[in-house]
Amino acid sequence: MPASPRPIYTDPDKRRGLDELAAMVPNGATVAIGGGLSSRAPMALLRAILRRGIKGLTAVGSAHGIDIDLLCAGGALVRSMESYVGFEQDFGLAPNFRRACESGAVEASDSCCYTLVQQLRAAIEGLPFMPIRSVRGTDFVALHPEYKVMTCPFTGDELLLAPAIEPDVALIHAQFGDAAGNLLIQGPPVADILFAKASKAVVATVEQIIPPSELRSLPGKNVPYFYVAALAEVPMGAHPTACYPFHAYDRAHMSLYHHAARQGPAAFKAHYLDLYVHGASTHEAYLDLIGGETICTRLQSWRDGEEAWMRLYDEEAQA
Repeated sequence: MPASPRPIYTDPDKRRGLDELAAMVPNGATVAIGGGLSSRAPMALLRAILRRGIKGLTAVGSAHGIDIDLLCAGGALVRSMESYVGFEQDFGLAPNFRRACESGAVEASDSCCYTLVQQLRAAIEGLPFMPIRSVRGTDFVALHPEYKVMTCPFTGDELLLAPAIEPDVALIHAQFGDAAGNLLIQGPPVADILFAKASKAVVATVEQIIPPSELRSLPGKNVPYFYVAALAEVPMGAHPTACYPFHAYDRAHMSLYHHAARQGPAAFKAHYLDLYVHGASTHEAYLDLIGGETICTRLQSWRDGEEAWMRLYDEEAQA
């Protein structure tokens, strides 16, 4: 059953450095990873976590890609409670994730998106479980012996009971935040709002830290300050995934990543991990490595209209 009550974070200035945020994730933690697929993944924070050598993590999320794949390659993950891990229609399967699961290094506890939603809702409400119908008739039940069957006392229907999930830390990248820790997510929030409410702490990176009055004037979904333990301003902190309206998905870098991952663990370590994770001791060094201001400007060019967006996508396909 989820712990109650959860901590409340009231420090009026929660701004920290990226490495300080990574240090707030302990070995063996269950981490909820924000964003989804190729959008708004907390990539700079995950790279900092890998540089610290944090191990034994369980990842909770909906549909993800490079974030989970990278944690598998870096040896940080031991269990994946995701509904999907892959590179969508662009590149297909996630090579590092697949190898880690097939070897037994990572336990695949696959679920579905709605089951995850119900489990987070249970934690938010302080309940030990929530009933679900969504996985009946599938093999998900065999993957989760912790699920229980119940006959509904009102309808006589058979229901499945999924236990609450209360992550230790939610890792979120948002567009905006203020010094007190209020976050503003623009575009689809995916499961991030539920993660913030269900987790014991939120650790966040944002594109910009702005005054509270300006934050309140912008449209989007809010994560209130009292859920957030700390945040850092990390421009391009979601790279190579997208963070609109700041920058598009870096298809060229994603292609480079996926090509290295397909070559096997040794090649991936030599051509990606050692270079872009352990070889860049800071986020600023990482940005310099991927092309600095030039790549930032290129990924912002989607704003110039549909033709510019398509040209960006086509250029990246040929890169």
